[in-house]
Amino acid sequence: MDKKKVGVPLVCHGHSRPVVDLFYSPVTPDGFFLISASKDSSPMLRNGETGDWIGTFEGHKGAVWSVCLDTNALRAASASADFSAKVWDALTGDVLHSFEHKHIVRACAFSEDTHLLLTGGVEKVLRIYDLNRPDAPPREVDKSPGSVRTLTWMHSDQTILSSCSDMGGVRLWDVRSGKIVQTLETKSSVTSAEVSQDGRYITTADGSTVKFWDANHYGLVKSHNMPCTVESASLEPKYGNKFVAGGEDMWVRVFDFHSGDEIACNKGHHGPVHCVRFSPGGESYASGSEDGTIRIWMTGPLVHDDTEPFAAVNGSVGKVKVTAEDVSRKIEGFHIAEDGKSKEKETGKE
Repeated sequence: MDKKKVGVPLVCHGHSRPVVDLFYSPVTPDGFFLISASKDSSPMLRNGETGDWIGTFEGHKGAVWSVCLDTNALRAASASADFSAKVWDALTGDVLHSFEHKHIVRACAFSEDTHLLLTGGVEKVLRIYDLNRPDAPPREVDKSPGSVRTLTWMHSDQTILSSCSDMGGVRLWDVRSGKIVQTLETKSSVTSAEVSQDGRYITTADGSTVKFWDANHYGLVKSHNMPCTVESASLEPKYGNKFVAGGEDMWVRVFDFHSGDEIACNKGHHGPVHCVRFSPGGESYASGSEDGTIRIWMTGPLVHDDTEPFAAVNGSVGKVKVTAEDVSRKIEGFHIAEDGKSKEKETGKE
């Protein structure tokens, strides 16, 4: 059992302040990508598989709270405390559009068809921008009952899911009517909401519980109590049999979807974990923390036999050119040598 709990992550340095949001693109012809939001005001784009730094989006003047990529990973969007949401060219890093708001923008999301950008924040207004007509005023959906914390599209862009930072529950909006059609009740504020890749489940984190809801009929499917207050949770996309959660205690845990039993516990962050997300193929998952780092952990048994917990590590570490000697030293119970990785990352940046 102890062996199962050993995880050697890829450590991604670069942010100078806490990492507060992570978003994986779907798999594209060029692979898949990971974008991160940080209070340092500069979102970063990385290779989703290796964690290698690709570029930094520079232009915001305040903390960035939310980031996303469109379906093809050709454009990025960010929501910031500088009262703006920006759309970026993900290939060049240039700002394509900057949408001014009247208060802090906490969340943003591209529609599945990539034509629309949804934003929300402290103003308690959901806005839909038509990216084909960026100069046109946005469509404003009915006022949100509270300050918007998370946003995502569902049902082929026919439904919007939102949660608030100052009250419990998840609200589902009909895009055509602009009205709330359903509320999923939770005791605490929902700090993370994710629609599963197959569209079957909504995964939410509120207080110290992770809940799974039927994304079509809106019934509660599972509710699991966590060992601490969790800020984020993500369901494994391929088989849907496990989920990852992170929060106050700095550990990134993997749980069984059906029983809620803990499968693995990854230690390494030096501050609370603000966000966790599975990669689109489920072979790894990323965590972002108050400590300013992103860690990418290999899922393990999904792709490798349980008896070979280090097979995945060897494979992934090879990609970031860490020597075999480094790997064997780590395996022998050495403290994880982050220096090697951070040097690798820094040289990659220059």
